[in-house]
Amino acid sequence: MTKLEEKTLQSEEIFSGKIISLHLQDVELPNGKQAKREIIKHPGAVAILAITDDNKVVMVEQYRKALERTIVEIPAGKLEKDEEPAFCARRELEEETGYECESLELLTSFYTSPGFADEIVHVYLAKGLTKKENAAALDEDEFVNLEELTLEEAEQYVKDQKIYDAKTIFAVQYLQLQEALKNK
Repeated sequence: MTKLEEKTLQSEEIFSGKIISLHLQDVELPNGKQAKREIIKHPGAVAILAITDDNKVVMVEQYRKALERTIVEIPAGKLEKDEEPAFCARRELEEETGYECESLELLTSFYTSPGFADEIVHVYLAKGLTKKENAAALDEDEFVNLEELTLEEAEQYVKDQKIYDAKTIFAVQYLQLQEALKNK
């Protein structure tokens, strides 16, 4: 055991839902004392920074019940069991926006809330977009409005808190960095 590691002594699943499960764990701390941890298990997700040929960012406006409001986000979705993240990214892009992409590049992966959850999000850059004639449908419990924003509009949405989630703010900041490097 490393000097920072917490050894799991016991783990009990206390909730298992459609997307997440909650585990209560007894752990031994590095100093030998014991503590309890509440851990959310999540299958992981993808997010897609999709750029049109006229340099607009494809986003979706969606109601988020946990926030009791709508926010504008880059397309995203949960990984299905044993699904490859790149395949999931292409599927979610089509389902949520009707677009398919010519190229897909992994930008980064990050943990959303490592203090209590193991959810990892894989962020992809999608280019060479074309609207698909018979695009896959949204999930039956999913309702979105499609938006295509310039970088300046996306920056304003962040200021106005219309864009208010980490993955989308990351995407906007990634584009700002790319623009700054291009103009250097």
